[in-house]
Amino acid sequence: MLAAALTRFGAAQRLPGFALSVLAGAITALGQAPLDLWPLALLGLALGLLRMQAASEAKAAFWRGWGFGLGYFALALSWIVEPFLVDIARHGWMAPFALFFMAGGLALFWGAAAAVARRLGGVPLALIATLAAAELVRSYLFTGFPWALIGHLWIPTPVAQWASLIGPHGLTLLALAVATGMAQSARHVTGGVVTLSAIALLWLGGAYLAGEPQDLKGRPVVRLVQPNAPQHQKWDPAHVPVFFRRQIEATRAAPRPDLVIWPETSVPVSLDRSEETLQVMAQAAGGVPVVFGIQRWEGRQIYNSAVLMDGLGQVTNVYDKAHLVPFGEYVPFGDLLGRLGIHGMAARDGDGFSAGPGAQLMPLGALGRALPLICYEAVFPNDVNAAAERPDLLMQLTNDAWFGQISGPYQHLAQARLRAIEQGLPMVRAANTGVSAVIDGKGRVIAQLGLGETGHLDHALPQPLHRTVYAQTGDYLALVAIMGLFLAVITLRRWPKRRLQIDPGEPEA
Repeated sequence: MLAAALTRFGAAQRLPGFALSVLAGAITALGQAPLDLWPLALLGLALGLLRMQAASEAKAAFWRGWGFGLGYFALALSWIVEPFLVDIARHGWMAPFALFFMAGGLALFWGAAAAVARRLGGVPLALIATLAAAELVRSYLFTGFPWALIGHLWIPTPVAQWASLIGPHGLTLLALAVATGMAQSARHVTGGVVTLSAIALLWLGGAYLAGEPQDLKGRPVVRLVQPNAPQHQKWDPAHVPVFFRRQIEATRAAPRPDLVIWPETSVPVSLDRSEETLQVMAQAAGGVPVVFGIQRWEGRQIYNSAVLMDGLGQVTNVYDKAHLVPFGEYVPFGDLLGRLGIHGMAARDGDGFSAGPGAQLMPLGALGRALPLICYEAVFPNDVNAAAERPDLLMQLTNDAWFGQISGPYQHLAQARLRAIEQGLPMVRAANTGVSAVIDGKGRVIAQLGLGETGHLDHALPQPLHRTVYAQTGDYLALVAIMGLFLAVITLRRWPKRRLQIDPGEPEA
């Protein structure tokens, strides 16, 4: 069956070589949320691997890998244009350039991986190792960007549960291994049988790891408030009172929960000028603690913060966002680029937001201690692993209005689910325009308020699970596996007769 499916791609061979690589990348991107077409994504990945393996020299391999990455990232990250369309007059001209340079820049990692694999002999193991290494490097280099990792195609399946052991980069290794098996099945029927068997075992193992949903009877109740403020109206003086009133009404609603959470930057004043506003919020909460997002000034520095207000309206804890969005919340060399008309979009001109000191826990009484994550921070598994002590829950405050209405918010939610699986911790997620959600420690969305909805969601907080292997080891297991693959490839090169030969294939791109 796998061989037949890949054979059907043969008709695509009439396309120019580079275009075929781009097409394969775009097909692979269909595995990302919200489409979640993971079987088709695996086929696209297999086709892309075949294209790269068939290159007879490193230069051709690079261009095939770069084209594959270009198609993948251009589709998977198409939401990247949305922030530039909020203020079209100022930033609209940047949108197409942002998408091309983001996709083309990230594709360089895949192009380099394909070229190095070709230098190592072009064997399938080499390409698995180099692509997995490329995904790992792009997750850390220049503050990192681990969005739309190859391994994310498993998130809607039970296979995602393996992330509690091997993390997101382990899932990438699994995806590459399965796709390689599919690619080889085009030549060897036994390869297809082995690949299908591997998928079945991974699926069954993941289903076993997922277990049964918890009984939440008697657990504390969390209220997630979703004002649904479109980004182009969020700071409009005519609309600010409307969105604030929505949150006050949702906070006041009966019955009273144990905690109320508002989204990122949901309070329309700075913390140092918020005394009257906080009193209004405290009266609405009726003695219930409230966590909310707000901007905070300290001298000349401004922070994107999550603040805990107790039942008396007193601020008892402040967390400042530490992992900022480049060119969104701050601009590298901001003063210099500001003279060229390039400014941060989510903060003031010039330097933008300042970064906080890093991960810290927020005590929430009977709910335990939460690890606050503001928006983009939930994308980074290493940030979630950075707390000195283990939290009882993950708490994300986000404004996904920046990501539009098509793919960005759903991909952000999918990554939040993966963070819960990796840590074995529940996550509560308050999103301005949605999707607000309660997620258990197995990544199941057990309650949600959909994209574009206005209101609030009350739900019992799931219990934390046992500390996972990934929570203890981080990305080291995946790193060891990648290094092991490189060692195996080098060993095979020393004994060429044992090496798996690759057909040179069609003319170069």
